[in-house]
Amino acid sequence: MKKSILLSCVLAVALVGTLFSLPKVVVNNKGKEMDKGGSQQATAATAAAPAGKSSSKSHDGAALSPDQQKIVDQLRSGFNQAGEKDKVSAGVKLSDEFAKLQKFDSAAFYAEKVALLSPSLENIMRTGDRYYEAYGFAVDDQKAKNLGAKTREYYQKAIDQNPGLLAAKANMAMTYVNTENPMQGILMLREVIDADPTNELALFNLGILSMRSNQYSKAADRFRQILTNNPANTKAKFYLGLTLVELGDKEQARKVLSEVKKEEKDQVIQQAIGELEGRLNN
Repeated sequence: MKKSILLSCVLAVALVGTLFSLPKVVVNNKGKEMDKGGSQQATAATAAAPAGKSSSKSHDGAALSPDQQKIVDQLRSGFNQAGEKDKVSAGVKLSDEFAKLQKFDSAAFYAEKVALLSPSLENIMRTGDRYYEAYGFAVDDQKAKNLGAKTREYYQKAIDQNPGLLAAKANMAMTYVNTENPMQGILMLREVIDADPTNELALFNLGILSMRSNQYSKAADRFRQILTNNPANTKAKFYLGLTLVELGDKEQARKVLSEVKKEEKDQVIQQAIGELEGRLNN
């Protein structure tokens, strides 16, 4: 499955009764839904950190192990000491390492440094993607607002260079959802669908937004559209099952969730399916 799809499926799913948490970009901020598995971020935005002083502990919830911290320290030292010729590659390695460790704020911070040093389309897109990842896990309202603005800034730079970057448009659209202009995000997603009617990311995001507004029939239609073209998309199938539960179609919900249970290895989704099945049996 494409990485961009996975980013929109940040499944901090904690199903209790009729409550479930969606990707942070579509959760009502007042609800303060968070990942029970611990993928939470601290409120301090990495962009505010002084150059060379970005500590993973100040950005992210879980501390690194001694071995992980040693690797990060070595890579950060390499970046700070690198000459002009090697600084970009050193920055990419450091950003990639933070991303691998799910320290998304720090990954975005150094990706941006690379993009400022070398504003190629690849580096700009990486920065947009990393800020989008950080945005997806932001819990603090102000931090989410700041990271959303950074995401839009870099995706817009990428789109200015290449208007055909539909994934950038689809991700960028989701950062408008909790702003004063949410319709701008909806319109952007429709633009993507107009350009590519089978675009999985845009269809998925529209499905999530329909769920957010309790339009479960519309959401189910979006997820079915995805599965028509890509039956292997288990994230879309999971959300289809969830919408069917909400619609009261117990027979179809059981069938869909049973298929996901066999196909999906993600333990968070497996736990969520178990709770949904509990609802179906009540």
